Amino acid sequence: MSKHVYSSVRLSRISLALALALGSGAAFAQSTTGSIFGQAPVAEGESVVARSGTGVSREVAVGADGRYTIGSLPLGSYTVTLMKGGQPVDSRNDVGLRVGSGTEVSFAGAVAATEATSLGSVTVSANALPPVDVSSVDSRTVITSEQLAKLPLARSAEAIALLAPGVVPGYSGFSGTTNSNSLVSIGGSSVTENAYYLNGFNTTDPLSGFGGITLPYGAIDQQEILGGGYGAAYGRSDGGVISQSGKRGTNEWHFGAQLLWQPAFARGTSPSSYYVSGANAGDIYRRYSQNNSWTATESAYVGGPLIKDKLFFFAAVEQEKQHSNSVTDVTTSYNNKYEYHDPKWYAKVDWNINDNNILELTGAGSKTQYKGNYYDYDYDTGETGALNSQDTSTKNDARVYIAKYTSYITDDITLTAMYGKQKMTYYSETPGYDPSLTYILNPENQNPAITGGSSINNAQSALTIANPNHEATTRNLRIDLSWKLGDHTITGGIDNLDSHDVDDGETATAWQYGYGDAATAISDFPFVAAPNTGAGGETGYYVNKYLYSTSASVRVKQRAQYLEDSWQVSDRWLVKLGIRNDQFTNYNPSGDAFLRLTKPQWAPRLGAAWDVNGDSSLKVYANAGRYYLAMPASVALRAAAGSLYTNQYYTYTGIDANGYPTGLTALASSTGGAVSANNEYGVSPDAKTVAASNIKSEYQDEYQLGFDHQVNTDIVWGMKAQVRKLRNILDDICDTDTIAAKAASLGYDVDATSLNGCYLSNPGRANTYRVANGAGGYDSVTVTAADFGMPHAKRSYYALESYLEHPFDGTWTGKIDYLYSKSYGNTEGQVRSDIGQTDVSATVDWDFGKLMEYSNGLLSNDRKHQFKAYGSWQVAPEWMLSGNILVMSGTPKTCLGYYGADQSNPVGYGSYYHYCGGQPSPPGSAGRQPWQHIVSLSAEYRPMWAGQKLAFNVMVYNVLNESKATASYVRYGTTASPNTNYGRVTYYSTPRYARFGITYDF
Repeated sequence: MSKHVYSSVRLSRISLALALALGSGAAFAQSTTGSIFGQAPVAEGESVVARSGTGVSREVAVGADGRYTIGSLPLGSYTVTLMKGGQPVDSRNDVGLRVGSGTEVSFAGAVAATEATSLGSVTVSANALPPVDVSSVDSRTVITSEQLAKLPLARSAEAIALLAPGVVPGYSGFSGTTNSNSLVSIGGSSVTENAYYLNGFNTTDPLSGFGGITLPYGAIDQQEILGGGYGAAYGRSDGGVISQSGKRGTNEWHFGAQLLWQPAFARGTSPSSYYVSGANAGDIYRRYSQNNSWTATESAYVGGPLIKDKLFFFAAVEQEKQHSNSVTDVTTSYNNKYEYHDPKWYAKVDWNINDNNILELTGAGSKTQYKGNYYDYDYDTGETGALNSQDTSTKNDARVYIAKYTSYITDDITLTAMYGKQKMTYYSETPGYDPSLTYILNPENQNPAITGGSSINNAQSALTIANPNHEATTRNLRIDLSWKLGDHTITGGIDNLDSHDVDDGETATAWQYGYGDAATAISDFPFVAAPNTGAGGETGYYVNKYLYSTSASVRVKQRAQYLEDSWQVSDRWLVKLGIRNDQFTNYNPSGDAFLRLTKPQWAPRLGAAWDVNGDSSLKVYANAGRYYLAMPASVALRAAAGSLYTNQYYTYTGIDANGYPTGLTALASSTGGAVSANNEYGVSPDAKTVAASNIKSEYQDEYQLGFDHQVNTDIVWGMKAQVRKLRNILDDICDTDTIAAKAASLGYDVDATSLNGCYLSNPGRANTYRVANGAGGYDSVTVTAADFGMPHAKRSYYALESYLEHPFDGTWTGKIDYLYSKSYGNTEGQVRSDIGQTDVSATVDWDFGKLMEYSNGLLSNDRKHQFKAYGSWQVAPEWMLSGNILVMSGTPKTCLGYYGADQSNPVGYGSYYHYCGGQPSPPGSAGRQPWQHIVSLSAEYRPMWAGQKLAFNVMVYNVLNESKATASYVRYGTTASPNTNYGRVTYYSTPRYARFGITYDF
């Protein structure tokens, strides 16, 4: 143990506060708490006491200006009492807190404290409290458990998030890593740019950012959706934040159970998908009318005091079972009969050690298990035949354990410390997998002169085989401090996150059939000769042997410090000034840092709120901020871990019974064999050369201006304008010829074939690369965007929202929201929806300059119009009716073809250029998908004869049974050899289904 000698230096209160805040403080980020504030008559000896149903009690003095604030309160229902001389003189009951928000409870308009004689005569219900939160400056939507119990929603965090403005469904082919939920785009960003939190712990998927661990539906106390403008406490997201707070026990024991059933007979079906171009135009591609599914959900909960006012417990479990069948496309012709088992659990212990110290322990788990069988299916007769093979079974398990300690050191100082660990396992196996059979890709491109027009396939159903030992862990440490100094509340803290991805990887082998112009080279770079140079290729048909393999164990370290001052400038003006500094480091399998972004990344945040009338009836607010985004663990798999991704091309003269080509003739190539467009030949690159030496993180700037106005006791309306500008993007660039040419111009002797396949870079900016030289060192080569022939990276989002809300008055509640938005530029972000690419920051975009020509246009998550309405009506004491309406314009369509007017293939990527039939084709120029109109209704009956503890309910999702196309195939091919898949629908919106339920709450 070392000794420290302290000098006797006196610090001012402000200096001491800043020192503590910088050292260990926090802004109670990813909040699981709320606050109460307000005004009271100015009088000597006044204080305000807030006491919850869980025994938490906080008392603060009323300031000389008549204002008070009680922060960092655990969620729950409170009684707020004005005290004078130790005696209660005024009170507000049933004050419910909203997570991350302030609730105003003022006494100035009640009976004067000095004149009150009876507490009962002045007690007021919390229903009269103002609904406008003048203490916040962000864009926040909070959905409570009471609302969740009423509204007709799919049971997922993402479905809840869709209630918030600016949140739209993401590409239908993207789903969560730890569950099968569809993901969402928030404020025009990609689906991987959101952050997920559970009771303050960051549960975002550490592998790729696809979703995060969420609670059992019945265990959600509140879900907070932050769509922008959030303070310095939040980071690692330039999309939005989905934060769930779980329920906790109270001083009364409660338990309950629920059974839900979604029967097969009440489900609608989507239209069939047809080929719309090429030789197969008009033929069916996939039939949906014979798909069906039923789902059963069982859940239960219990909560109460282990020691009244001291120790509380709450636990919930949920099990969802789904049995379905799905007819695959005509090229494979199977009927897949499968099932999901998705159990979840949640447990929480709250210990009020004393009035000043609270300890919270949380555990939660989520598991997704899938298995399926493929049966032969005859598209002509619609009949299902015998068992063909078994699908790959998966078992993904995620668990999180959290400890949180809160200490109210004084009335003005609160310290919070949280530590948690998350562990995930990913297991998959293919029963009966036959490694001797090779998967067949694109059998529809087989030469019909050989097949007679019918595709030839085999029983291999698994293209990729994942490592069964794959697991990942995440550790999150937060230390938070808040100090109220007069009109200032200074908060600050550290936010440390470490993740470790172990044995992550997969392999794939396939014969992939292709078709193109017989006399045109299949690829110019790397060179692959034209089909007519080989026997059997005279009509343009060819095949390639596709090999893919990734395998690695990698780590990511993320650190952050932040400081924020919430300054109550006057009774009507609140200003929030914040600064955040993030550091990100990604390591390769050898433990060497290949991406080190540890120089200060200052993210300033500024917000202001004006209580115009001084009574919380009209708030005008504005904010501006910068938001940095970290790179998840999966970036290492393609960039730094020696991945293999090759194709070897042949022509053929026959196809055997397994779908394998025969009579092969190898086509000439630049390597004399297999080629890799990105030089991915399975060799691990030098960690010092993986990324540009001057690389910077992806970040975005955002601006908001809005107002909320309580017109009367029944109506609140408001408007908000939002602008987001992506200032920097991080992706890979694979144009090594340009790097080598620039090195040569600087006098360096560099062999282009010795360079990495791709380099992590900041596309659209000048990048400096380390290139190994013969002397054992490195030469620095700076290549500009102009050298690469690339534009500046651009993603802009503009939105204007208007809403009208009627808070619940005991009879009904409702909200209507309309948002007009535009999202355009040349990059969607970390992933790419139009082609369904999930390689985070390793997309097709930016690999070569020619791929970015005419790339500026409407982005994949653009929804020009969004109309949302939801609410509930207590028709009678026993009956509740609810509805939810979502109307959206469709997403932009894209057409990708070969390059230029001559439809060539200069960089070997095939039909991925922004040209269509030889004409420039910016994103969105091919039109839009159709509008969606999703109307969902529910009804609940709670009979008096059961004390309203028993409930019967029914929900119908998508009453209109509308199933519209949400995505279509975008690769056009060439005019001479059109891709027969172009334009066909790949995904439809979810058709109608009904859910029946029985609930008992005691």
